[in-house]
Amino acid sequence: MSKQKLSLQEQLLKSGLVSSAQAKSAKSDKRKQTEQQRKNNITVVDEAKELVKKAQTEKVERDRELNQLIKQQEEQKHLVAQVKQLIELNKQPKDADGLAYHFNDGNKVKTLYVSETMREQIIRGRLAIVKLGSSYEVVASEVAQKIGLRDPAYIIVHNEQGTDAVDNKDDP
Repeated sequence: MSKQKLSLQEQLLKSGLVSSAQAKSAKSDKRKQTEQQRKNNITVVDEAKELVKKAQTEKVERDRELNQLIKQQEEQKHLVAQVKQLIELNKQPKDADGLAYHFNDGNKVKTLYVSETMREQIIRGRLAIVKLGSSYEVVASEVAQKIGLRDPAYIIVHNEQGTDAVDNKDDP
């Protein structure tokens, strides 16, 4: 009781789905196609394979772009975290009873209360004002430069340090 494996063509013939004339013409067409390929070294273009390859290359390109976007977002998060850490670790204490120092943030004039020495240091460029969330902090000039390298949008006031050749304490 060994069953012989029949080809698809034989199975279709046996079941009556295809006539013997159709089977012969299909067989001859296939033989002609392979002979023509051998003669002319022509490869038959399989559209399904081409579509699959195209879809794969598009998917790979899309994945690459998505990965690059995710990587940029991760780097941006790391920079923001570094800036926040720099500000938190190096902020100078504010003086609520001190002098009002007025500065511009965009189109708005803001006020920060600092001691007189801090006010002078901000004016001379030794200290800078940076924005942390919705509040403002005072940090050293060196820290402000480090913050500026990562994201200059955090720096609100950072005056240029000038050489103090003339001391103007007597000026009114």
